[in-house]
Amino acid sequence: MRTRLSRLVLALVVALVACDAGDPPIPTTAPRPPAPEATSAFSVSGGRAWYLIGDALIPGDDQLAVVATGPDARVVDAWLDGQHVARAHDDAGFHLALELQAVAPGEHHVLLAADGADTAFADLQFQRSHPMYVTVSNDWDTGDHADDKLERQDRLHAGHPHLVLTHFVGPYTFTDPTVSAARAQLLVDWVTRYRDTKGDEIGLHIHPYCNFVTTAGVTCRTTPSYGYDADVTGYTVRLGAYTQPELEQMLARAAELFVAHGLGRPTSFRAGGWTATGDVLAALETAGHVTEASGCNWARLEEWSRTFGATLFQWNRANWEPIGDTSQPYYPAVADILADAAPHRTILEAPDNGLLVDYVTTAEMVEMFGKNFDGTALTASRHYSIGYHPINFSEAFFRRIDDALTAIDAHLAAEDRGPVVYARMSDLPRAFPRPGS
Repeated sequence: MRTRLSRLVLALVVALVACDAGDPPIPTTAPRPPAPEATSAFSVSGGRAWYLIGDALIPGDDQLAVVATGPDARVVDAWLDGQHVARAHDDAGFHLALELQAVAPGEHHVLLAADGADTAFADLQFQRSHPMYVTVSNDWDTGDHADDKLERQDRLHAGHPHLVLTHFVGPYTFTDPTVSAARAQLLVDWVTRYRDTKGDEIGLHIHPYCNFVTTAGVTCRTTPSYGYDADVTGYTVRLGAYTQPELEQMLARAAELFVAHGLGRPTSFRAGGWTATGDVLAALETAGHVTEASGCNWARLEEWSRTFGATLFQWNRANWEPIGDTSQPYYPAVADILADAAPHRTILEAPDNGLLVDYVTTAEMVEMFGKNFDGTALTASRHYSIGYHPINFSEAFFRRIDDALTAIDAHLAAEDRGPVVYARMSDLPRAFPRPGS
């Protein structure tokens, strides 16, 4: 990193008063850091512990701006990682503004010294890092959710002010005959309120319930089911069992229902049971979706491996075999949903690498988060996904994800505690662009 500093010095621009003839010369070597127990007559304000490297989704924190005030001094010099980068004169404090665009990811030190002193009065340490994007989603597996489930989600938002959610809404809210029009409107009002006030996203989740599939003009299948020999409701039927033209009809019908009820046209998606296939992705592309989130961390579904007669674990193990705790977003190959290879699809696959609270504890979610972010600066943007099902969002499941989010909040960029940025699923392609775009 230090070998780059000769180039970096040229890129670090500081607005300074021109040097006066009476100024002390700039020392040829950097000062020593202050002793840990040393006190200084100078005080330093401003500055951050974390400076994010921006992308098409978020702006970068590209300027380190500090003000040093204290005893009479003629100049204050700033040294970045041992190289002199700035000199400031007193103007109601010594104002230093260092441009960081060319500074590489990692830990850096800025030493401040007055009047050419060989010992600095301040050692400003900071991390330059790419973002750690965290998505939190919920899968609408049924047409309705009880009021207590909505209230827990209200608490989740209230307890984590920087949180944004991606609500994978099921279109069967509007086709299930057991859900009244008044109840459907209540759910619409609830989810759109969070979209409009908190910036949440309304995405799409499809279990191929017959009450929805038939309204799309598609003949409903009852097999193959991942839970039963046959499922007369269609709920547990693998979505990928439908053909691409049938899926396109279903997606068009879902978009029609969403728009008619004020939800807008969805652009992110997760298949019921994570049962997406290449045909599902192709249909999603046709429908204008930009993010697909069915890549399943199947090893964390071990509960299903012990369910007699069920094949959900086995199907996901076979179809999402490479996906694990640290899998990152990629653009699947047209011919292989698991391959990140040309020719790429236009839809981003954002693996569900942290899974849902039904299957993982708080400790597991925090452990997986730690595998994706170990506390040090990230050399490339990363993504971590967790979530829940509203239908069974019990108090125990609420505590699981609430505690996990508390641990994640300890690294929020918005509070200068780390590189974590909460994101919506459909925003991820801006942070993880398609190769060649």
